[in-house]
Amino acid sequence: RDLPYLYEHGAHIIVNVCGRSKEDYVEVVERLADEDVDMLEINISCPNVKAGGIAFGQKPEMAEEITKAVKAVAKQPIVTEMAKAVEAGGADGVSLINTLTGMKIDVARKTFALANQTGGMSGPCVKPVAVRMVYQVANAVSIPVLGMGGVQNTEDALEFLMAGATMVAVGTANFFNPYVTSQIIDGLEEYVKKEKLSSIRDIIGCVK
Repeated sequence: RDLPYLYEHGAHIIVNVCGRSKEDYVEVVERLADEDVDMLEINISCPNVKAGGIAFGQKPEMAEEITKAVKAVAKQPIVTEMAKAVEAGGADGVSLINTLTGMKIDVARKTFALANQTGGMSGPCVKPVAVRMVYQVANAVSIPVLGMGGVQNTEDALEFLMAGATMVAVGTANFFNPYVTSQIIDGLEEYVKKEKLSSIRDIIGCVK
């Protein structure tokens, strides 16, 4: 449904793939094989119903297994999580972080605010954790790292790049500023000129 619109507007397309079993992931990747998609992001934060609900990314051997299964049928580069395990499974890159698990209690009703009791917490509050994890992973694997988590402005993006991310994603900030991604891109260009760099790539992983 969405792909024709994205093609028309010249977007680079990364599709986030999720599922409740290994077969789910493989089916989706197979259906996308002949689409003009730049990259597939395999979301292994999803619960594996066959393993009692544990997330695919909680066990390295499970993360490696699903990465191998997806790589066998994918025609696009694969980006996923659980750094060393998915690198061993053939991943082309890793993306981190996803949301952190949080909880909200409705004090007036004396019960959980969310039906599932817990939910994903995103936004500026997760950025220090995300930057730390990007730094650690970028220094542990040889594949590219896509950093995300609380990016609101150019300075935030620069933090991720200096920590070792080769790409930066913007999520929550789009909800209160639809222009934020373009503004960050402009800011990075200004930074390159100000620092007299040949490319923004010059600062990737510069903090050791």
